[in-house]
Amino acid sequence: MDDLRALLSRLATELTDALNDLRALSRGLPPAVLAQDGLSPALRSLARRSAVPVDLKIELDTERFEEPVEVAVYYVASEALTNAAKHAYASRAEVSVKHRDGWLELTVSDDGRGGANASHGSGLAGLAERVEAVGGTLQIESAPDAGTAIRAQLPARRPSDARLTTTPP
Repeated sequence: MDDLRALLSRLATELTDALNDLRALSRGLPPAVLAQDGLSPALRSLARRSAVPVDLKIELDTERFEEPVEVAVYYVASEALTNAAKHAYASRAEVSVKHRDGWLELTVSDDGRGGANASHGSGLAGLAERVEAVGGTLQIESAPDAGTAIRAQLPARRPSDARLTTTPP
């Protein structure tokens, strides 16, 4: 009985967190865990709540980046995981984020049915716009029956960095 109570308590907490994230999204605000704790905790929370099991790999040498960059990374990962479950019927996904040479590199891949196309819906096109708005690039690889890989490269500016316009490697 104690195990059931613990499970129900955990589920209630996760549902409350998801509802709070949805409310923040509807107001154009970043999710609370992202705003308060940063990218790594936010991605861990996202992976825990995903409908698809997620292998999460985080290689960051700093806790915080500029808010628009963190928000873009979070929403690319969130949309990609939602698509993996909802459209690709994936059984697994992997989220990898690395900080290298002044860039954040995010890759979200799944083992789903593939065939994703940014021109067939506003979700992926919106992600590309969000990433480009902070000076990044987004690539989608999604052959039919071969899963999907979404890669984003974004400038890894810290909150105190001056705004720089550069091109990803």
